[in-house]
Amino acid sequence: MSRTAPRTEPAGTPLGDAFHVYDTTLRDGAQREGISYSVADKLAVARHLDALGVGYIEGGWPGALPKDTEFFARAAAGELQLRHAALVAFGSTRRAGLTADRDPQVRALLDSQAPVVTLVAKSDRRHIERALRTDVAENCAMVSDTVSFLRGEGRRVFLDAEHFFDGYRFDPDTALRVLEAAVTAGADVAVLCDTNGGMLPLGIAEVVAEVAGRTGFRLGIHCQDDTGCAVGNSVAAVQAGATHVQCTANGYGERAGNADLFAVVGNLVTKLDMPLLPEGAFAELTRISHALAEIANIAPDTHQAYVGASAFAHKAGLHASAIKVDPELYNHMDPAVVGNGQRVLVTEMAGRASVELKGAELGLDLAGRPEVVSEVVQTVKEREAQGWSFEAADASLELIMRSALGDGSQAAPPFTLESYRVIIEHRADGVVVAEATVKVLVDGVRMIATQEGNGPVNALDAALRAALTPSRPWLEKVELSDFKVRILTPGGAAEHPEGHGTDAVTRVLVESTDHGGAWTTVGVHGNVVEASWLALVDALAYAALRRTGPHAAA
Repeated sequence: MSRTAPRTEPAGTPLGDAFHVYDTTLRDGAQREGISYSVADKLAVARHLDALGVGYIEGGWPGALPKDTEFFARAAAGELQLRHAALVAFGSTRRAGLTADRDPQVRALLDSQAPVVTLVAKSDRRHIERALRTDVAENCAMVSDTVSFLRGEGRRVFLDAEHFFDGYRFDPDTALRVLEAAVTAGADVAVLCDTNGGMLPLGIAEVVAEVAGRTGFRLGIHCQDDTGCAVGNSVAAVQAGATHVQCTANGYGERAGNADLFAVVGNLVTKLDMPLLPEGAFAELTRISHALAEIANIAPDTHQAYVGASAFAHKAGLHASAIKVDPELYNHMDPAVVGNGQRVLVTEMAGRASVELKGAELGLDLAGRPEVVSEVVQTVKEREAQGWSFEAADASLELIMRSALGDGSQAAPPFTLESYRVIIEHRADGVVVAEATVKVLVDGVRMIATQEGNGPVNALDAALRAALTPSRPWLEKVELSDFKVRILTPGGAAEHPEGHGTDAVTRVLVESTDHGGAWTTVGVHGNVVEASWLALVDALAYAALRRTGPHAAA
């Protein structure tokens, strides 16, 4: 097998090799509890990261994990065509007592055909002596020999100095000897790792600056988030002189996670004016973050910096008043720059400006209609006092606004309810079936339908659709895609510390979809079925509006 390595320089990043954006989602990020990437998943993640324009993608540990070995094999066979990034194989230095060329783990790094190899090495004397059970001299020889061997085989090498900050505090001379062994042997970057995640930004900056001054080496930074400071620590390290930053998508990683790639890059680009990504890629930050969350099968963090759905959401009336004058007054940047958007939340805290801005967001011009704004504000406050919440139910809120406008744009459900009934049957064989019957008037015609479902809401939804679809065939495209229930203790937990689980008020959120999009409605009642019914009625009213009203184009 040829040992000639493919291209080692990342192509496409504006700063080229002057600064490295290094992603380790597929190795360090995959250590997060609940994540288990298939090889196909790993290839998909790598393609997204390459599209974003990161410089280096660490694919895993070939030879140690079969999936990682297969990933590199499939990448080398042509399944992964990278335009911007260089692929990196991660592994350890040779073992004590072996030569690098005879160590099977080192050989596996070469067999991966990755153009770059990141070696992990102990830099804390306590770990060297207690975990590796060797001495500092042998540890440094392991580093030097392995780097020299890989460089001789045409590979570019980075060194991850594991536990560096703890080791530097305990015995700085040993920590620096490990870095020197790597760089002298040909390593391009010495990456200082806060492996236990216990550092704070000022401490990180102090050590990075001191090490840079003492060695003159090119330094990198790798931070865990155990203190909640991984992003801040990474940025502080860059400000102190690091020119290589290791991150994971959405901060995935072991324990509390790693430095979030999107927050770190967001800060470096917008706050430090570092052009790190190819033209147009920065606007893809939000989309790619959500795509990678989907592959990991983890719900996106709505409050994640830069890319979260709530990152530019405003709830307080005071904020909305200022945003109405100038959006920059309460946003640290234009959310469109990272592919995100501003949202105004209408709650019991809302003022008139919040309602006007939310109306504009929903396509309704409420400016110059103070009586309508007042009615909406009053309705929202009264309903939220009863347990309703419209933060996540824009469709129900829009129906309230249209009703208050009274200009013919309001939507009504395509039926009139006569009655409904739901029966739960627990059969002898243990099977539980829900049966619902609805009686409705549709265009003056009385319709009765009975359907079964796996629960009362599913049965009720099915029966209602069965009654309506003959005259409203477009309802076949509308589906109930999600259903959330929250129990609201009457008067709050402080007033009723003993709790009222079965007689409490219930809030139901229903998400519906058609071929054009999704919308969410809310219902609140002491009975969970009635709360669900109210949300379903709003969902169908909004579906009718989407078909015939201003949303029809969707």
